[in-house]
Amino acid sequence: MNWTDTHTHLYSDSFNTDREAMITRAIDAGVGTLLLPNVDETTIDGMLALETQFPGHCFPMMGVHPCHVNGNVENVLALIRDWFSRRTFVGVGEIGLDFYWDTTFREQQHHAFREQLKLAKQYRVPVSIHSRSATPEAIADVKALQDGTLSGVFHCFSGTLEEAKEIIDLGFYLGIGGVLTFKKSGLDKIVEQVGIEHLVLETDAPYLAPVPYRGKRNESAYIPLIGQCLADIKNLKIEEVAEITSSNACKLFKMH
Repeated sequence: MNWTDTHTHLYSDSFNTDREAMITRAIDAGVGTLLLPNVDETTIDGMLALETQFPGHCFPMMGVHPCHVNGNVENVLALIRDWFSRRTFVGVGEIGLDFYWDTTFREQQHHAFREQLKLAKQYRVPVSIHSRSATPEAIADVKALQDGTLSGVFHCFSGTLEEAKEIIDLGFYLGIGGVLTFKKSGLDKIVEQVGIEHLVLETDAPYLAPVPYRGKRNESAYIPLIGQCLADIKNLKIEEVAEITSSNACKLFKMH
């Protein structure tokens, strides 16, 4: 079986002691395609090093995470634009809105998000969207710029069924991760009512490990656990889930 992890922070300090072994474990578990969203200017070098070290497995994106957007937003956007002018990336990410911890830079977050959505349109690549306590606002920003050329995924989707439908109507996918395996998340009820053709799988490693590793460090090798949970909900064989979700990811990120 071939699986795709559409969102994993393999360059994270959490993996400093066993990074190579952890990536090898993922590849051995059939998770051969690993998409790396960027966080800010400090994560770029580590991310690109993995692309070099694991060619054909690790694929970087470029963007600035909303939690790292501050008064310095124009400088960071200039850096992201510069990187796109120099080389190709599989997507613009991780971008979006996060009003969970702090809303000091709400306007700057909206500005950074919109500018990076425009960048995705310019380079015709998809976006990986983070929206925490901000899903309706993130949907509105995408809607305002959607002219049929924007594509992407709402990563770690945890919204309502109505929001899921709005996202799908915009031509976007829902990123489903370890939260699906949590008993009281309610995500299973939503996924039940959404066609699997609209879903891609992700770990968001090192965060949000699936059961039975909940609360521990997450890693890309756990994708099949999320896949099995989805197979149970959808009454499908795990092989079908692997094939469909990987095919969705391949189509979205143009990785033929």
